[in-house]
Amino acid sequence: MKKPLSLKVVGRCSSSKARATDLVLPHGIVKTPVFMPVATQASLKGLTPEQLAELGCSICLNNTYHLGLKPGQDVLDAVGGAHKLQSWEGNILTDSGGFQMVSLLKLATITEDGVQFLSPHDGSPMLLTPEHSMSLQNSIGADIMMQLDDVVSTLTTGARLEEATNRSIRWLDRCIASHKRPETQNLFCIIQGGLDLDLRKMCVKEMVARDTPGIAIGGLSGGEEKQHFCEVVDLCTTMLNELLPEPKPIYCMGIGFAEDLIVSVALGVDMFDCVFPTRTARFGTALTRFGNLNMRHARYASEFKPLEDDCTCPVCRSRDAGGFGITRAYLHQLAGRDTTGAHLLTLHNVAYQLRLMSEARQAIIEDRFPAYVSKFFKDLHGSKDKYPQWAIDALRKVNIDIL
Repeated sequence: MKKPLSLKVVGRCSSSKARATDLVLPHGIVKTPVFMPVATQASLKGLTPEQLAELGCSICLNNTYHLGLKPGQDVLDAVGGAHKLQSWEGNILTDSGGFQMVSLLKLATITEDGVQFLSPHDGSPMLLTPEHSMSLQNSIGADIMMQLDDVVSTLTTGARLEEATNRSIRWLDRCIASHKRPETQNLFCIIQGGLDLDLRKMCVKEMVARDTPGIAIGGLSGGEEKQHFCEVVDLCTTMLNELLPEPKPIYCMGIGFAEDLIVSVALGVDMFDCVFPTRTARFGTALTRFGNLNMRHARYASEFKPLEDDCTCPVCRSRDAGGFGITRAYLHQLAGRDTTGAHLLTLHNVAYQLRLMSEARQAIIEDRFPAYVSKFFKDLHGSKDKYPQWAIDALRKVNIDIL
């Protein structure tokens, strides 16, 4: 049976593992590397679907656990899935609900059957099994569905980590068996194993053997040291490139800091997601290529210029160029205390993340990615003595020297 996904590599970096691809999904082409904004409950907080599309976003995330609670599976079936529910014509990727094992650990009990949650809304019980996760994601109609995995804290070691890794493999088999719409929805496996490289190697081999349309690297971005994060990502992408008979999309889950994105692209990752750009906007922070700006700071009260002079987002563009022409002074007035400020900063931050990946893609296609990476770090940090050592070391491993 033909899978509802195809991947065409359109450019490769001649130094690193970075690549640019066209990922064809049921709701259109996704050009990678790509950052996927998170619309947890079928809503990207602060933006309308039309605004998200106008920013050039081709894929966003929904969360299976939360949509299973509200609006619930009956409503999803009645409306015809999450695309119709949220009036979104682009692609959707759904997190299986596994991450809530960590984020809602006090409300969860994990067994071989699945995860028993107490609803954070009303305390009612919910059993999320691999079969139920697949059923919910089939009702959501996601273009990419994630397997239910046994997620543990990044710093977990020993027997619990080994148990979670092997259980994730068993749960993938149950997800595959219960997936009702493989002709229209793509199921991705998730490589687990914490920071244990031997467990990661074992898990990569087992997941590759299941031949899912795409592969995710999970269980990271949870407080581990960045050098260990890079070691795991590098190991997984290297093994996948060696073991896969043909390229498949590689997705690193929960990654949103600009440095992490650029380094991970160099290490061979195609897809990323994180709540960081939207959540930090609600706290009054703007993301720029020269660093993050806390717009609540008094220094911005009399700065009558855009967040970034060369930014093409609607917030920064002048009114003559079809934008809003918003100044830093006005954002300072609103930041952290007015919903209009959260809306404007969310627009800018999401646009920044999308543009960052678009620029990286173009640099890969034109085979100037190492130069692009060097400029990125120079813009962000200024002085080379401020460059983080973990990034220097990780990039050197893939033949990019930013010093």
